[in-house]
Amino acid sequence: MTRPSFILQPGPPQEPRIVAVEARGRDIRFVLEPGEHLLEAVRRGFADAGFKCGVVELGPAALSPFAYVMPALSKDGANAAFYSDTYRPAGVCRLEAGAMTFGVRDGAPFFHAHGLWREASGKASGGHILPEDTVVAERIEVRAFGIDGAMYEAVPDAETNFKIFGPLAVASVGAKTDRRVIALRLRPNQDFIGALEVTAARFGIRRGRIRGGVGSTIGAKLADGTVVENFATEVFVLHGLIAPGTDGQPKVTLDVGLVDYTGGMARGRVVR
Repeated sequence: MTRPSFILQPGPPQEPRIVAVEARGRDIRFVLEPGEHLLEAVRRGFADAGFKCGVVELGPAALSPFAYVMPALSKDGANAAFYSDTYRPAGVCRLEAGAMTFGVRDGAPFFHAHGLWREASGKASGGHILPEDTVVAERIEVRAFGIDGAMYEAVPDAETNFKIFGPLAVASVGAKTDRRVIALRLRPNQDFIGALEVTAARFGIRRGRIRGGVGSTIGAKLADGTVVENFATEVFVLHGLIAPGTDGQPKVTLDVGLVDYTGGMARGRVVR
């Protein structure tokens, strides 16, 4: 099967294709306590540091109860792809790696998180973590990045027919910050790395780090030769850097985790 380069969405293309909001931010760490719902634990962690929005590096972590969905084919054509039924594996799930964007949906705290994990049965799996149905099982410290001056808010999107997180410019809440940040949303059917490089050049960023980052991709090709063919694939950023290339322009290196609608999983460096 040849990996497609374009997937027709149910609605008309929206502009701008790269949604970018300049703000300020800071690296933070906080502890997730056992017995807390993951959503509340993350909200509290950001709030204690003075933030209402940010991204989190997930894993390793123990979660139980735990609920998730995987990417799936659309059943009715209302979306280009959709979600599976909800999975609720028994026992403690051990999250190995993941990423989270934290913001608001319908006026309340919410997150969008993807990851890879191992269930108590030993089964390796991955997908989209459900915020309200997942509980922290063991105490763990996580690394995060708080954002002030931008808010990720889930709003209806006419192009994809989903309610999707995107950055909005908001008034500062006065959080302590120490660096510039560009909060992004990339609309469908773009070269992932190319869009990041275009954004870096636009904002004059020669060197930087790519934090968080969750979404969907039309498969991927990795540096070790792995090719994820399926178009309904969830992705999260493990690590990303911006640095000058030989031509002096910003170049991006990006390590990601992936899970497709058949349950196939991969981790590695994206190549174009």
